[in-house]
Parts: sequence; structure tokens; C-alpha cells
Amino acid sequence: MKNNLTPLEPKADKATVRRHNLSLVLRAVHEAGEATRAGIATHVGLTRAAVSSLVEELLEYGFVTEWGKTASGHVGRPGTVLKVSRSGPAGLGVEINIDYVAVCVVDLAGTDRVRLVEHYDNRGVQPSEVIARAARIASRALVSAAEQELRPVGAHLALPGLVSGGAVRQAPNLGWKRVAVEGLFAQALSSLRPTQRALPVSSDNEANVAALAELWFGAGNEGVRSFLYLTGEIGVGGALVLRGELLRGAHGFAGEIGHVVVDPAGPLCRCGARGCLEQYAGQSALLRSAGIDETAGLPGVAELERRARRGDAVAVAAIEEAGRQLGVVVSGAVNLFDPDAVMLGGVYRDLMDWLAPAVDRELSLRVVSGLWGEGRSRLRPSSPSGDATRGAAGVVVREVLADPAAFAEREAK
Repeated sequence: MKNNLTPLEPKADKATVRRHNLSLVLRAVHEAGEATRAGIATHVGLTRAAVSSLVEELLEYGFVTEWGKTASGHVGRPGTVLKVSRSGPAGLGVEINIDYVAVCVVDLAGTDRVRLVEHYDNRGVQPSEVIARAARIASRALVSAAEQELRPVGAHLALPGLVSGGAVRQAPNLGWKRVAVEGLFAQALSSLRPTQRALPVSSDNEANVAALAELWFGAGNEGVRSFLYLTGEIGVGGALVLRGELLRGAHGFAGEIGHVVVDPAGPLCRCGARGCLEQYAGQSALLRSAGIDETAGLPGVAELERRARRGDAVAVAAIEEAGRQLGVVVSGAVNLFDPDAVMLGGVYRDLMDWLAPAVDRELSLRVVSGLWGEGRSRLRPSSPSGDATRGAAGVVVREVLADPAAFAEREAK
């Protein structure tokens, strides 16, 4: 008889179980902020003796530290407070965008400890030159991290385009195609730090990691676990988080909402199609509609905001029209995926006062569930504590939390 059952994985041995439990205890401390051994034992369902043994290992590796005593609320001695360490392992996040490069270092607690941002027009520049520039900024960030006794154990790149297999398949606004970003960045960084251990490098789309930052450091901490995230830059990026998991699609390219077609006969987009959303609601389109130099970048957006605050009719109309087009496209995504909220990040966050009413009107008109009426607070600005750079660093931190033993073993080599 044919058996269609999926083969079972081999039974976990003692070393595998301990490895899992080590992560379980570290994540419990991380999520609690501070905890005692007894509190952890109750939370994760292990014996106090087992937790104490695992904590000693985490202390030895430098993943957690002891912070004095706390009353337990029970008879007996007060417990020693444990927190994740503010020194030692950390994550390095590097965002390469159209008009800037940003780098940050995040510690195991999720605190942004180093941040460097430099503004450049990266369009039309050779990818190797842009990546080398990012590596130089990252190298400076690593020096600052070392001064704080932080040791980033990996680098994660956030990039505006289709990212897969360590390469940018296509980034229309940068003009990149088939660029092996991970290898190029690793080589450039190693050449700047020849005596240091090479950092593992990974990569993802910038909207994806910005959405993860929102989940880990922003709205996710308030209980919002299903949301559509839009980031307004020169392009328009998108990502969808459902029940705390990033939706990647069959090939890892989900979320390209900026290339949803608003008008098939509309203006030509850099992707080769016509009438894409970013031609109506991207940064360049916003500035052009407001009569501001579309190549002005973030200073141009700041000028747009100033004009809107003064009540300039042309500026306000430009933002409202972008909001209307955003609302039309976003309402389709809401009907399709039913998220709890829509988060607007990037330049949209600064323009929310004028953008949100227009988006809200379209959502109220077009979403069939009836849950998106105007004023229901489902349309929200992204959290100031979450952005693509921090999300990228957070990816490395989450990998450490998921398997601290692997990083301890690697450091010991």
C-alpha cells in the first residue's frame, strides 16, 4: 500500500534538546526584559534546576547578565534578576537606498546603539561603488560598537528591489540587475578589516525588514500582529505580516505594491510597465506634483511638508492625490488579505496629516468588510522605533536568540 505520510524527523537527542532549551530560556529573558530563574522556570515549564544550569551557560557565553536581587513574592530568598546583556553579541543592519545609506548596530535587547546615515544619490552609480561605500560606513559603525564592548556577529542588508539568493535580481530605481550584493559587501568589508573575523552577510528587501522592525519594535509590541506595511521612498515598497509572520510569496517577492498598476495607459515606470502606483505616490511623483524639484530627495520632502503646514494649496493637493491613489491600491490589498491595520512608513509618516484622510476615504468606500470606516484608527503611521536599518540588525539578533549555542560555538573557533 502506498504511504503518503511525510517521513518523520529523527528523535531529538539530549544535545538537541538542550540547544532548544537554551534558546527557550534566552528568549524568555529577552521577552520579559528582566526575570528571575524561578520566574523563567514557571514561564517555560522547565524545572528550576534545569533553568539554573541553562542560565549559567548563558552567563558564561555573555548572553545574559545578573542585575541584583528582587523580591519573589514567596517565602525564601529573593531571586537574582537576569537581563540580556548590553555588551557582547549584536546585530549589524545596513540599508542601501536610492538616496542614502544607513547603518545601525542593535544589541540583544533590541536597543539601537550605533546609527550612521549618509545621503548620496545612488542612481546610476556602479553597484560595486555603492556597496563599497556602505562597507566603509559599516566599518566605522563596527569601531563604535567595539568601543561599547559590542560584537556584531552578522550583517544583514536591506535593499530596494527583488532580493533572492544573496543577490538583487532587479532594483529599477537603482538601475541594478543581478548584483551579488552579499558577496560584494562581505569582500568590501573584509578588505577594510583584514585582521578581523569575517562577518556572515545576508540580505532582504528593505520593506520586508522595515515591516519586521514594526513587528518587533513597534506596533507588534502593542498586539498588532497582522498588518500591511507601506514605505514611501523614491519607490513605494510594501510588506504583509499575518499573525506575526512575514508573507514572502512562493519565490520571496511578495509585497511589490509600488508596481501595482493604477492606470495601464499611465506614465512609464522604471520597471518597464506603465501606470505603476509609485508613478503617482512615490517621492518623485509627490515632489513633481507639488512643483518641487523631483530630484531634491529628503530635503524636498521637508520642503513639501513645510508648504503643506503653511496651507499651500498646490502642496496639499499633491499629497491628497497621492493619498487617493494609495487608498485605491491599498483597499484592494485589504480586501484580499484582511489585515488589522495599515502602517505608513518612510516619507508617508511625515505627511500623515494630509495623506491619511484621503487614504481613509478610499478605504471606507472600497473595503467590503465594513471594518475600515473613517476614523477607526486602522490606518496608522509607522513606529518611530522601527525602520529598515533597525529591522535588518534585528534579523541578526533574532538568529542569535533562536540558537545561541551556534553563535557561541562559532565564536569559540
